[in-house]
Amino acid sequence: MYKFVFKRIIDIAFSFVMLILVLPIFLLVAILIKINSKGPIFYTQKRLGKEGIIFKLIKFRTMTHKHREAHHQVYEGDPEVTYIGKFLRRYKIDELPQLFNVLKGDMSLVGPRPCLPELINKFNDDAFYRLKVRPGLTGLSQINGNIYLTWPQRWDYDKFYVVNLSFLLDLKIILKTIFVIFGGEQKFLNKRK
Repeated sequence: MYKFVFKRIIDIAFSFVMLILVLPIFLLVAILIKINSKGPIFYTQKRLGKEGIIFKLIKFRTMTHKHREAHHQVYEGDPEVTYIGKFLRRYKIDELPQLFNVLKGDMSLVGPRPCLPELINKFNDDAFYRLKVRPGLTGLSQINGNIYLTWPQRWDYDKFYVVNLSFLLDLKIILKTIFVIFGGEQKFLNKRK
């Protein structure tokens, strides 16, 4: 019942309320981005969603406005990240616009992070489990190392999440996400065997 009904109800209610509450933050961040560098306030990118449906993910722009490879993985210290972008990325503030994706139904609060569409060509059997649910703002691999994990390790977490999806698991992931945001992803690196 949670998976098919209540999870979506919680997504809608939470994202709607949060979008109202963070509106002042949105305005402040928008001003800082425009002052700090040339380019748009938001960054959009095509991502792979539930059942393989492609949607447009929205984030605050944190990098210089120039052409780069879509699969460019950004690590701490990347010279292309703007001054304000470093702060936004460190505390995941750049992800806040994805609350619109959650409200719209492209995403959920919790689920596997949405990947680039072309990555499907490299999926193993575990990876296809991620297409059974809406991608999330945060997920199991995000609280266990995120970009410091290999793709097969992330897909292992995705499969575990989909198979064991429950309210308690989502709550645990949300609570741990708060600690990861303030503590940093590297401190929570945990490779599942």
